[in-house]
Amino acid sequence: MSGGLFALLDDVAALAKIAAASVDDIGAAAGRASAKAAGVVVDDTAVTPQYLHGTAAEREIPIIKRIAWGSLKNKVFIILPVALLLSQFFPAGLPILMILGGSYLGYEGAEKIWEKISGHEDKPEDHMDSEGEFTPEHEEKTVRSAIRTDLVLSAEIMVIALNEVVGSQPDASFMTRAAILLVVAVAITVLVYGAVGLLIKMDDAGLHLAGKPSKASQTVGHGLVAAMPKVLGALSIIGIVAMLWVGGHILLVSLHELGFDLVYTPVHHAEEWAHHLLPGAAGSVFAWIVGSFLSGVVGLALGAVILAVMHVLPFGHGSHGSDHASEDEGEHGAADNDGDADSADGAGRDKEAPSGGDDAGDATR
Repeated sequence: MSGGLFALLDDVAALAKIAAASVDDIGAAAGRASAKAAGVVVDDTAVTPQYLHGTAAEREIPIIKRIAWGSLKNKVFIILPVALLLSQFFPAGLPILMILGGSYLGYEGAEKIWEKISGHEDKPEDHMDSEGEFTPEHEEKTVRSAIRTDLVLSAEIMVIALNEVVGSQPDASFMTRAAILLVVAVAITVLVYGAVGLLIKMDDAGLHLAGKPSKASQTVGHGLVAAMPKVLGALSIIGIVAMLWVGGHILLVSLHELGFDLVYTPVHHAEEWAHHLLPGAAGSVFAWIVGSFLSGVVGLALGAVILAVMHVLPFGHGSHGSDHASEDEGEHGAADNDGDADSADGAGRDKEAPSGGDDAGDATR
């Protein structure tokens, strides 16, 4: 009896060792896979803060939490099962999905550039109520937009990680791949949105330091407060560039995987030329710069074509029309955003400004 018990304990110990080794392997593989996706992770971190531009300080962290939770759900419940199933049963489907995602990123980047050039840029003050705070509708729209963009960037991260797993462990089981990608999904989400949260709250840290009695703390605090608007403004621009760069890169690589090298080949040759132009590490850096620039050009070109088509097609025009309607609503006062308040004092404004709409809007602004 005791011999059987000891044998059972030995078997349990052996299984525990195997499980621990498997966990170590999964952790190591997840680390390698995450490192391969580092470039897109940086882009994801740069893209997200632009959605928080102009947000009230007390709403920043709740919004980041909502976007982070949406990002994790994107990875775990949409991207992970789709990527695993496609890699198992229809590997050619992954590049096709990535092309669609890259096209969307190019469109998003091109649209934001066009809004800046045309003067139709979405201004934070257009979505504020009479008390100078964002409306719940605008916050909801912001979160949805950020989660949509994150879906594409997360898909790129997860597919890169999956390719690394398949390449380094071709014999790994379906469940092992799933476990590795799950670790990557959680780790990348925590890393990206933890970094975004720290960036967004640096100005609050600066205010806290500025209130300290120490002269050094006050200097650092005032410096942070003065620098953060510029940093966040720069990140907003970097985010647009990142959309175009990552979108173009996804398109080039995915088309290459499908055997279409018309654009990929000249870009690849340009990278090789840049790499051999300078010695050592400088050549590698220059090649990366050239490749990234050309990828951005590809992303912008395709995004501009899609943007033009979207403005021509009825459903595309309608969707943009609704956005402009929202802008007009902001420009003509907070009547719809804060209906009860405006209804209460509407009669008084009509007496003072019988001409209506525009004067009332100016008074509200």
